[in-house]
Amino acid sequence: MKRLLKPVTYILAAIYFLVDAVFMAVARPIGRWIGRHFEFRRLRAWIKSLPPYTSLALFSVPVILLEPIKPVAAYLAATGQVLSGAVTFIVGELLKLVLVERLFHLTRDKLMRIPAFAWAYGKYAAAKAWLQATEAWRAIRALARAAKDTVVRAKARLVGSFSKLAASRD
Repeated sequence: MKRLLKPVTYILAAIYFLVDAVFMAVARPIGRWIGRHFEFRRLRAWIKSLPPYTSLALFSVPVILLEPIKPVAAYLAATGQVLSGAVTFIVGELLKLVLVERLFHLTRDKLMRIPAFAWAYGKYAAAKAWLQATEAWRAIRALARAAKDTVVRAKARLVGSFSKLAASRD
């Protein structure tokens, strides 16, 4: 049984971390943009002043509120509203990740003072490190970098084409 479950667990973990990496690649820049463009100094100071267990409760709020978005998105997709389901899932997941990432950044030191949280985070980090050390992960990362480079080059060509078109009209 253990031999059967190990590959399934590996595949599920790879899918989870891959989806997480894709969403975090979008969520981090959004979070940084929000941090640069909106003044949250007082809110940030209040969050940093919270004790560890209150920080944990606050850290849990986006997950508790936004996790039900996944079944809602699945329901929409199952009832034929695939686009609405996809948009609901993507917006909900990005919003959750942005909020969780920003709150974790602000409360990490306090959260790590909670033994159960520190233990769980250590297990999560170890699983992520193990997965990222695999050949399959490195191959996926190489493909992702190649795809990103292709998109950047296509965007540059497209911008260049529009610039030439605008210049020829003048």
